[in-house]
Parts: sequence; C-alpha cells; structure tokens
Amino acid sequence: MTLQTLPVAVIGAGPVGLAAAAHLLERGETPVIFEAGAEVGANIREWQHVRMFSPWEYTVDAASVRLLKAHGWQMPPAAELPTGGDLLEHYLLPLAGLPEISEHLHLNARVLAVTRRSIDKMKDAGREDAPFVLHVAYADSSEALIEARAVIDASGTWQQPNPLGANGLPAMGEKRHAAHIAYGIPDVLNAEQARYGGKRVLVVGSGHSALNALLDLARLKETFPQTSILWAMRGSNLTRVYGGGESDGLQARALLGTRMKALVDTGDVEIVSPFRITAIAAAGDGIAVTGETFDGAQTLVVDEIITATGARPDLDMLRELRLELDPALESARTLGPLIDPNIHSCGTVRPHGEAELRQPEKDFYIVGMKSYGRAPTFLLATGYEQVRSVVAGLVGDWAAAREVQLNLPETGVCSSDLADESAGAACCGTTSAAPVALSLGSITINGN
Repeated sequence: MTLQTLPVAVIGAGPVGLAAAAHLLERGETPVIFEAGAEVGANIREWQHVRMFSPWEYTVDAASVRLLKAHGWQMPPAAELPTGGDLLEHYLLPLAGLPEISEHLHLNARVLAVTRRSIDKMKDAGREDAPFVLHVAYADSSEALIEARAVIDASGTWQQPNPLGANGLPAMGEKRHAAHIAYGIPDVLNAEQARYGGKRVLVVGSGHSALNALLDLARLKETFPQTSILWAMRGSNLTRVYGGGESDGLQARALLGTRMKALVDTGDVEIVSPFRITAIAAAGDGIAVTGETFDGAQTLVVDEIITATGARPDLDMLRELRLELDPALESARTLGPLIDPNIHSCGTVRPHGEAELRQPEKDFYIVGMKSYGRAPTFLLATGYEQVRSVVAGLVGDWAAAREVQLNLPETGVCSSDLADESAGAACCGTTSAAPVALSLGSITINGN
C-alpha cells in the first residue's frame, strides 16, 4: 500500500473530530477515527446537563450537516440553544451512526503515541515519505500499530484539567484530598445533589464554567438553604468576569454575567478575590484551603471544591513528532499570538486554518480545543472551520485552504480572569442549568 492510499487518522470522535471525518469523506478521502471513550462525544457526556450559549446554527458543521441530510436528518431549530445532551442525541450520535462514518469509527481505542514508520524524532532521511504509525490500545487490552498518510489530532483537553495551584502545579495536598475536589461542571442539581446540597462549597475559577457551577449551586440553595457558596478567583477584575453585557452578540452568554452579578450583590455568593491557592489540608470538620491574598495567607474551611480553572493539552503521545508550540500557550506557534488570552477573547480571535495550524511534522495537525493549548478562547465553530481548511490542504486544494471565514455574530468577551485559565469548556458555548427570565430552559470541553 502506497502512502497516498493510506487513510487519514483522526484522533477523537467529538464534534470537531467527526467534522474532520465528514470533510475527508466529502473530499474522497478515507478516514480512520479513534475514540478513547465507549461512545462518540464521551467528554460531552460529562457535561450533558449544561446548555450551550451558541445556538444550533453555530454548533453544527456544514459537511456533517450535508452528510446527515442526505440520510433524511432534519436540523433542529437554528436559534435554539442545545444542551450537551441535545448535541449528543440530535447531532453526534446520528452522525456517528451513518454507515459512511460508522465503518471507519473505532471506539474504546486510545491512541498512546504517534510516530513515523521506522523513523524516530531525530531522523531526517525519508521522514516526509514515511507513513505515520499510531500505537493504539483497546479496551480488551489488545494493541495495534495503525498506519496513516496524515493525522488530525482532535482529542481535546477535557480530560486534562488545570490544577488548583496558582503556579500551574497541583496545590500541596490537592491529590491527597481528591475525593473532595471535582473538576469541570458537576451536575449539582441532579446526579450530584446529595454531594453539594447543604454543604460549604468553594468554586475556583472566573470563566463561564465557574459561572455555570455557581449559578447551579445558587439554584440548589433554594432547596437546601444551608448551602454556603464561596467563589475564589486569582484576579479581581469583576468587570471582565461579568462579561460584555449588552455588547455580547450571544445573548445567553451575556446573561451569565448579569445573573452572576445579581447573586453576588444579594450575598447568595461570597467572593474571595484575589485568592491564589497554595495548599489543601484536612480540617476538623472539612478541608482547609489556604491561599495568598493582598493581606497575606488566608484559610477557608469548606466541604467540597469545584475546580473550573480550564484545561491543558496532553502532549505526551506526540513526543516522537516534530512540533513547534507557543512557549506560553502550548498551541501551534503561529496560532499563539492570534489567540493569546492576555490580548484576545472569543470575539477578537480572527479566522484561521491550515496555515496557522501547520507543524514542522508534515501532514500532522492539532485541531479543535487542543489546538488552543491552554488558551480558553475557543469556539466550536472555529474548530469546524479549522478542519475544513486542514482537509482542503491535505487534498491539495490550497485556494480553499486559504479562504478561511467564520460567519459568527460579534461575540464580545469570552474568558474572564486571564490568570485563572478558567473559561474551560464554556467557550465551546455553555450557559447555566437554571431556568432564566428568557426561558432558556434547563441545561462543558470541549468536547473534543
């Protein structure tokens, strides 16, 4: 089998990974898709209770929609806001069930490493002519080496949450007290109600994921009045935390900040800011969380901690590939300055595609949330445009690869406290579980 007749490997079967497969199929290519979970969108299953702040029209990929419609699928109302569960049930699962996709999809298949056939990272000779080799481990403990002509890594960052420590490392005692720490957006209103109801809960982070958790806890407090809600942030810029307000083109996202401010003003949520966590320890009636403030060290005693401080990419499986990464964000180096959260929010990141995602390792691309490294400013629609452009480049249609566009409303501020790295999954478009005045209904990383 020649290099050009090999399939293109896609790592991750979330929204962006499946979109990559759909674009490959539309271009006459053969994808082979590896998903570590037991189902597509496995990461989304963990935040299926959350409603996205992006409506359906910005939550689906064009090539995937064309493939679905060819089988009679009907698009949900474009202006409605789907939950993570809706995205799975009405979009990803039907897409994965299509014969064109399902015959190339491998579930419970974790990619452990990617390299080149018979060539390690140091070797130059013949490198670009050698196929990629993916070391894949399956749930039944079997393993395989799978060859591909190109690799698209859409594995996301959801499974690699940032730790509590303000210095990027786990706080002292964080791992030892893991039983009292949840990462992401737990379902406090339903599955996790007993864990949080009536307890002293500390939420750490200042992006949309943190706001989601806080708003849900406030609703839980209506049923369990003894619930105490503390909100810790590393920074103190509340204007940025509350978001763009009326200037935000996504109304549901703007509403997050408005509702959050009201809860703080009424005292239902107590802010501790700035608070840079250094240690977690056992206390007589809970766990003690120590952090640095303007006035020195302060210790809070709580029962549970929800950590919404963002995520980071897993780069271990890519050690044998030649990558050029932004030294701060761990994104593609060319992409870094365009998405730097010290400068940009979701609404100011310009469209980008194959050229910005290109690596020294020819025909290898990181896309989706993982392409942003540690930056929290990712939008799902951005990932779809990334894979459209990348696939166009892989088939040699460079004009299409360069014509990168995003048809989005002016989206305003996305992330909040830059030092928190805390927008997490929210920039994919999530809002709160609680019903709101606009009747958004009940409701995380990215996905993949």
